[in-house]
Amino acid sequence: MTCNPSWPEIEEHLLVIAEVQNQPDLVSRVFRAKVEEMKTDILKRNIFGRVAAFMYTIEFQKCGLPHAHFLIILNNKYKLLTPEAYDKIICAELPDRDTNDYLYTLVTKHMMHGPCGNLNPKCPYIEKKGYCKFEYPKEFADHTSKGKDGYPIYQRRNTGKVVTTRGQLLDNSWVVPYNPYLLSKFNYHNEIKQYQSARWVSPPEATWRLFGVPISEIIPTVYHLQRKQRC
Repeated sequence: MTCNPSWPEIEEHLLVIAEVQNQPDLVSRVFRAKVEEMKTDILKRNIFGRVAAFMYTIEFQKCGLPHAHFLIILNNKYKLLTPEAYDKIICAELPDRDTNDYLYTLVTKHMMHGPCGNLNPKCPYIEKKGYCKFEYPKEFADHTSKGKDGYPIYQRRNTGKVVTTRGQLLDNSWVVPYNPYLLSKFNYHNEIKQYQSARWVSPPEATWRLFGVPISEIIPTVYHLQRKQRC
């Protein structure tokens, strides 16, 4: 989950002439609240099922916006073992605009990859051979199935639906997998546009650390024990 600077909780507390980048304390507090609410959904409301283990870590983009990486291990009873189980949680298609216009707006705004490849050769995702390192556009699939590498191949039907994104017409092959419930509730970005290997401390990160907010959490807690050396 990446912080959305257009969240109402941020915008409604900005002065008329104020800008988001000048309010790192506000950004950090709102994002912290969103992370805690997502933890409640996952750990207490069990939106994915009962959780056996859970961890997250907070990082900060070059532009300063925080984002969180979550790792969830479900109890055996709730593990995703079939294509039907994947489909209940993850979607990789454009929603029906007529039945859910709000979700359609969020997917087309936040969950469309690129464009890259032939549509945008200068995209930072493009490797030396001219291919997208995230392997977009994906191949169409009529049904969800298990891939040979252990990762699912999500349902991406060739429905003919397209959306204009950054000047290009994109179909289901460009949709980044998303959870409809979480996307609708949190209105977040789910893709980091560009990563650059460097180290800096942005104002939101500095504020986050000044507040003393944890940068990571793991449940159940695991400690690394040093091995005793024999005499």
